[in-house]
Amino acid sequence: MHLQNTKILIIDDDEDVLTALRLLLKSKVKEVVVSKNPNRIQNLMEATAFDLVILDMNFNSLVNTGNEGIFWLNRIKEINPEIDVILITAYGDIDLAIRSLKEGASDFIIKPWQNEKILNAVQALVEKKKKQPKLNLNSENPIIGDSPAMENVFVKLKKVAPTDANILILGENGTGKDLVARAIHDNSLRKNKPFVKVDVGALTETLFESELFGYKKGAFTDARADRKGRFESAHGGTLFLDEIGNIPLRQQARLLTVLQNRQVTPLGSNESIPIDIRLICATNLSIADLADENTFRKDLIYRINTIDFTIPALRERESDLNLLANYFVDFYSQKYSKGSLSMSPEFLKKLKGHPFPGNVRELQYVLERAVIMAEKASLAADDLTFSAIEKPLKADVQKETNLDAIERNTIYAVIEKNNGNITKSAKELGITRAALYRRLNKYEL
Repeated sequence: MHLQNTKILIIDDDEDVLTALRLLLKSKVKEVVVSKNPNRIQNLMEATAFDLVILDMNFNSLVNTGNEGIFWLNRIKEINPEIDVILITAYGDIDLAIRSLKEGASDFIIKPWQNEKILNAVQALVEKKKKQPKLNLNSENPIIGDSPAMENVFVKLKKVAPTDANILILGENGTGKDLVARAIHDNSLRKNKPFVKVDVGALTETLFESELFGYKKGAFTDARADRKGRFESAHGGTLFLDEIGNIPLRQQARLLTVLQNRQVTPLGSNESIPIDIRLICATNLSIADLADENTFRKDLIYRINTIDFTIPALRERESDLNLLANYFVDFYSQKYSKGSLSMSPEFLKKLKGHPFPGNVRELQYVLERAVIMAEKASLAADDLTFSAIEKPLKADVQKETNLDAIERNTIYAVIEKNNGNITKSAKELGITRAALYRRLNKYEL
């Protein structure tokens, strides 16, 4: 049995069943977690990236219809659509078995079971997943994470990458939207064709048209030769338009026309050029913000958003912090010839206490500075400094009369007092961690 890396969650209200399955599997897999209460499923799955769930079909001994199992099966699939689920019931109802398989179960076993059958079912599902094609994640700029939030991103990426669907990537600054765009291209049928990135939010109106659509010699004063636009350069491949939410309405109209007609007309030309591209766009705005027709055309949203990705903020994937920190420390240790550096407990504590409003990008820069400043083989807390770029300047709270400003400055002062510890800060402010994170996001702290 090659199950040593497998993590299994078992949900059954029968203590004897939980004990029997745990004893059967614990020596053969990496981790077995058991629970009598299906209401804990979401919390358990958010805490651990399980490979498989074994789920009882009935949680009420008076009503053995399997409906409880179907309900919790659907809930599990909502949390992680790709996870395998084996359902167990004491009643050999073939109709229920067929229904559960249609609802997304991977297998169905009837009590009392044979241990060999359970093991074979688990083994078959693990082997099947191993044979599934893996994502090609660029080794120079990998997407790092095994938190439930990132697992969902990987699952969705694997599904949509091979298609030609237009993709809209949403997420805060610094979350890695450009890495996801590249991974989509690298796992698509266009992977051997060009990947062309344009920061459209930084283009002036004149540059917008000449950069995207190209121009002919003599089209304007400095046009000394014909030049292909980015659309034409990406022909056959992928065009990635970053910061799409920042372009003015007039430019949006020109972009919409090109996407509808699938052809571009270079400046100074009367001839249209057919284009074949897969379009990926990204923005740090929310869908709700984009839906404001005073700033963004709704018909363009529909055109660019066949499928949308939301890349989680670093605060939503805390369990990935160690993985990311280890990667960046190793990377910059090699880059700056620092040898093998480790992170002291004090260093890690200080790192985990910072809210990282700049997300993974801020973490990367913070760790690069720490490696540069390190004088010993173990990174110390003093090697870690946080930039003022990602937080507002301190203000005198007493002089503020605006309520938002008072709240912002109070939150900042408490977080600074607690050295970035969110749990302590939330407790002192009298709010939950989630409420504090919402305010951090609101005030860009």
